[in-house]
Amino acid sequence: MKELSLPHIVLIYLAFINVVTFFVYGIDKWKAKKSLWRIREASLLILAILGGSIGAWLGIIEIKYARKSLKLCVFTCAKLVTC
Repeated sequence: MKELSLPHIVLIYLAFINVVTFFVYGIDKWKAKKSLWRIREASLLILAILGGSIGAWLGIIEIKYARKSLKLCVFTCAKLVTC
């Protein structure tokens, strides 16, 4: 079996963390609609910091998540620019 090189591992990690981040944003949006206990904003920001900024940005755009939360939107966009 061929071993994975570092660039392949990084790509797999980034794909995974972005998918997870997108789904966590979706779960939190669902919880908000159901008036359930929400996921902390700090947790969402940590996912973006760990490499899930594209998933966070897609969550904001596609799920219409927290568009009124200026801090979350600005941080996610800034993280995308620095990637």
